[in-house]
Amino acid sequence: MRSISPADVLRRASFQLSAAERRGLPPDGDAEVAFAGRSNSGKSSALNAITGRRGLARVSKTPGRTRLINFFTIDDRHALVDLPGYGYAKVSYETRAGWEELLGDYLRTRRCLRGVVMVMDCRHPLTPLDEALLDFCTDTGRPVHVLLTKADKLAHSAQLATLREVRKQLATRSSDFSVQLFSAQSGRGSRRRRRSSRPGWSCR
Repeated sequence: MRSISPADVLRRASFQLSAAERRGLPPDGDAEVAFAGRSNSGKSSALNAITGRRGLARVSKTPGRTRLINFFTIDDRHALVDLPGYGYAKVSYETRAGWEELLGDYLRTRRCLRGVVMVMDCRHPLTPLDEALLDFCTDTGRPVHVLLTKADKLAHSAQLATLREVRKQLATRSSDFSVQLFSAQSGRGSRRRRRSSRPGWSCR
């Protein structure tokens, strides 16, 4: 019998539900990993590339279109979670405040959350909003793995320089923070070929 690879498992991901408030969240399962990032950082594209499911997460040219917490089940015990993008969304203050409250509640109270994949545009990493979320994850003890997306937009030397700088900054925060280069366009990082690129936690 052919063994099942992690990539095969991720391809099983399917949409479960969307939640606009805390009471709409599904019951805690065994384990889930959440994807977070600034609007237009390539979060949905990264999630689709990692799962090998092109249309799993909705990709839009309009920043801020992910306005709900979206759950994608892998099996009856594991899930991936697409969190609302932060930053550029052209919405009212009240709507934005509601998103922030929902995001904070989820990250603070979700018992089955094993870690957060933070998506940052390789050309503009560690924005003040990214820093704020890293601070929150530090305070709540949530492990973070950073994907420096759109790496194909930079020359190789610039990619490596950015990777070194972000790794340096993360090391000052927590030993549970890690980082890698990623490109949904070229496929770089989606198969995690090198051990040094892997986070120290997984959805298991």
